[in-house]
Amino acid sequence: MNLLSCEIIEPQAKRADAAVIWLHGLGGSGHDFVPIVPELKLPEAMAVRFVFPHAPVIPVTINGGMMMPAWYDILAMGGANRQLDHSQLMGSAEAIGALIDRERSKGIASSRIVLAGFSQGGAVAYQVAFTYPDSLAGLMAMSTYFPTHKTIELATVNTSLPVHIFHGKHDPVVPESMGLDALAALKALGCEAEYQSYPMEHEVHPLQIRDISTWLQKVLN
Repeated sequence: MNLLSCEIIEPQAKRADAAVIWLHGLGGSGHDFVPIVPELKLPEAMAVRFVFPHAPVIPVTINGGMMMPAWYDILAMGGANRQLDHSQLMGSAEAIGALIDRERSKGIASSRIVLAGFSQGGAVAYQVAFTYPDSLAGLMAMSTYFPTHKTIELATVNTSLPVHIFHGKHDPVVPESMGLDALAALKALGCEAEYQSYPMEHEVHPLQIRDISTWLQKVLN
């Protein structure tokens, strides 16, 4: 498998001993969340490598078949019954698993790797985080949903994975009800998660950046 192209931000003070693999949303790119890294103000001692993969460019049905970066095709919106190409989602999950493997080959323990995903990227991150065969440090689910919760085969080692769900109260793209559905699905699977909402739409809020920093420091301490 050819590895996805990525934007990579290395720590300044010393060699990385932890990594965050952060997936963008539909139509975005690996550049989208790079500006947030300095805003997190993480202690230099944490030595975190940030990896921002670029999704492949594919036709997206809900956008009239327009070619754009996407982790999978969305066939119809439909709220909680959103129709998507599950085979493409699984292919993207496999590609992200390969990026985890690459970080491990560079000396980062799997237990020091956090997955993060915004919107469509978060849906892929859910699938990867709970099926990866070795323990991970955590999952950060941002303005997203969990479309594979009915079919996923959990890797036992990650059923106690630290999960933090962030969502906008006024999100018109992925309504907050879908974030709450993901929280309920996790509980039904025997997994726990923290949940936080913000007075925002489909975006990132300044208070959220602060809370992301706090959470990363907790799971990568």
